[in-house]
Amino acid sequence: MLLAVLYCLLWSFQTSAGHFPRACVSSKNLMEKECCPPWSGDRSPCGQLSGRGSCQNILLSNAPLGPQFPFTGVDDRESWPSVFYNRTCQCSGNFMGFNCGNCKFGFWGPNCTERRLLVRRNIFDLSAPEKDKFFAYLTLAKHTISSDYVIPIGTYGQMKNGSTPMFNDINIYDLFVWMHYYVSMDALLGGYEIWRDIDFAHEAPAFLPWHRLFLLRWEQEIQKLTGDENFTIPYWDWRDAEKCDICTDEYMGGQHPTNPNLLSPASFFSSWQIVCSRLEEYNSHQSLCNGTPEGPLRRNPGNHDKSRTPRLPSSADVEFCLSLTQYESGSMDKAANFSFRNTLEGFASPLTGIADASQSSMHNALHIYMNGTMSQVQGSANDPIFLLHHAFVDSIFEQWLRRHRPLQEVYPEANAPIGHNRESYMVPFIPLYRNGDFFISSKDLGYDYSYLQDSDPDSFQDYIKSYLEQASRIWSWLLGAAMVGAVLTALLAGLVSLLCRHKRKQLPEEKQPLLMEKEDYHSLYQSHL
Repeated sequence: MLLAVLYCLLWSFQTSAGHFPRACVSSKNLMEKECCPPWSGDRSPCGQLSGRGSCQNILLSNAPLGPQFPFTGVDDRESWPSVFYNRTCQCSGNFMGFNCGNCKFGFWGPNCTERRLLVRRNIFDLSAPEKDKFFAYLTLAKHTISSDYVIPIGTYGQMKNGSTPMFNDINIYDLFVWMHYYVSMDALLGGYEIWRDIDFAHEAPAFLPWHRLFLLRWEQEIQKLTGDENFTIPYWDWRDAEKCDICTDEYMGGQHPTNPNLLSPASFFSSWQIVCSRLEEYNSHQSLCNGTPEGPLRRNPGNHDKSRTPRLPSSADVEFCLSLTQYESGSMDKAANFSFRNTLEGFASPLTGIADASQSSMHNALHIYMNGTMSQVQGSANDPIFLLHHAFVDSIFEQWLRRHRPLQEVYPEANAPIGHNRESYMVPFIPLYRNGDFFISSKDLGYDYSYLQDSDPDSFQDYIKSYLEQASRIWSWLLGAAMVGAVLTALLAGLVSLLCRHKRKQLPEEKQPLLMEKEDYHSLYQSHL
């Protein structure tokens, strides 16, 4: 009943986020290659009249790429987003968005000047009303058509270089599913030819920054959709789990009593339809996913290939990952050894750090273990467990950043697989974001994790940081005052000592005290100091 009431109350809010802005998909926009929509506040492109931003040429990185994709000019995602646009809004200060109408992550308020820090919590720490509200938000996103964004259903070539736009509406939840599909789909080479060894968000350095941005954008859109400015995605701490303890009807859905591959009819998500899961069909037709429903959500946790994934990750596995000092190494792909990224992603052993193509561990292990929709890369975001899982993966990334404090230069500048260099723009986001922009602490992006707050060794340092900064500015004055004080104290102590000795000389020996008076004791103690 509570869920139904929440759902009805929230229905009046409608917004979205993600890929191609609806305001930029006319034939004029596509042929002129410009996406600089007006901001509603002053009706000027990019809010230029209000100083929010301006329409600028896109500057692309020319850093060399790795050898994994040996083609040029065959995929719309190359040198993103230059196939579609070469001019977009460049926002000023703390403004952000395809029309500079939003605030950067971690900022709030009408002028984006207020700092804030939100906290992502363990889903098992949510109260029943908080959990029901989260489920209501998911359902609302699944049933609200995006008012700001659309998805392309054809390549730029199939659109006749923009003269014949091909775009569909899509709901907010499926918009993000589509984005995860599009960033990881195979390259369509024409005819029946495809190239599988390409992925702009997996198997290479951008895996962690890309999913960090994905969660932030999803979180931001739910906040706007619902009006709940404090909403955060909960996480599922799967360390040392012996089974899927969130796979119950109380949480993310139990098993169907007669078909173990489906969700229980009592599950909140049993009626959900998935999209973008038929990759081979799209490849054979050289087409893109168009957002059409493709059947129910599937999940059969634990009945997977146990020779490939014998168990779920342990606390020791996570700790080993965190001990690796190199973010990336070697070929910077799924064959990389002793790479924190490759080990956490699950292509290298969490016992040795050596790449092992026969095993799927860590992040990958959870996808394989779910044994259903979540086990296929392109369609995995259909399952809402995806959000909880990746929130926890992101928290491990955050632990590594806090432990090793890498400079941004640690993220590879060149020779990574296509789309993964530091200055490469992330596919398929508009507005534009670079990979290196998210190789920073989550606190700088406006969020933290509840279990990291409890154990953060820097919490005391953060508390006194401002006081230390003030002290550093007046340090010379403090040092001078201390020296003057020391000289004065020494002179005073010497004078008192001299007077005491003079007084004792005047007393007959038999009348001198056997014990010093209390005041004399303190004077002697101070003079010695």
